[in-house]
Amino acid sequence: MNMQKFSVLMSVYKNDIAENVITAVKSIVEQTVRPSQVVIVVDGPIPDECMNALNQLREEYGDLIEIYPLEQNVGLGNALKEGMQHCRYELVARMDSDDISVEDRFEKQLALFEKYPDLSAAGSDIAEFIGNKENIVSIRAVPEKHEDICKYLKKRCPLNHVSVMLKKSDVEKAGGYLHWFYNEDSYLWVRMYLAGCKFANIKENLCLVRINEDTFYRRGGKKYYNSERDLFKFMLNNNVITKREYRNSCFLRFVIQVLMPNWLRKFVFLKMMRQNPKK
Repeated sequence: MNMQKFSVLMSVYKNDIAENVITAVKSIVEQTVRPSQVVIVVDGPIPDECMNALNQLREEYGDLIEIYPLEQNVGLGNALKEGMQHCRYELVARMDSDDISVEDRFEKQLALFEKYPDLSAAGSDIAEFIGNKENIVSIRAVPEKHEDICKYLKKRCPLNHVSVMLKKSDVEKAGGYLHWFYNEDSYLWVRMYLAGCKFANIKENLCLVRINEDTFYRRGGKKYYNSERDLFKFMLNNNVITKREYRNSCFLRFVIQVLMPNWLRKFVFLKMMRQNPKK
């Protein structure tokens, strides 16, 4: 297919599992439209097994795979900021190191950028699974059109980070990737919104996302709440949301992230903040 060249940007860190990394990389290389460059940032020291897996992938796919190790763990936002500097093409697709992209993901996203030249970021719905990819337990659906995405952004993350394809120049116009505890993606979307960028989502599950019981622990606690509270404060200070919207969002997150026990938080996420895959 005669489509625009593009990069893929990933980050690998110490808790990643070698088998999952291999599956993730193969899912982005063996697409109906193959990327022109895969940039993998190694965010600090990782186990030998995982490093061996990366070297194996580089041997298998040659110069397509580029590995950039960092001496110390700097966090996802800073790792992606470093990786973006090595991406040679205007379009950059994100990928996480333990998830799976469906085989025509890039083909569909590239077609969307060709149809809408002013588009800055294109994501999709995602399917969340536990164990094996056939065991899909929930769907994280997001709005399709720019106007609805901008409204959704005021309350929740409007683009699934693992699913996005971005224009590098628009990311840089908004200040690039920056560190923000657990919310690097939302922080970027807000800044791109303030920079006048245009968003879209494809209403298909173009990525399969691995979750487990720890997923819900990670989304709770004061540190996670403080991160989201501060993000809403940033939105308030930049006139993205009103004081009332700020108070309502902070109250809701305090209840869910601080007051709720993990089992109840899991119920809320799966039953109230996700779609049932069987519907």
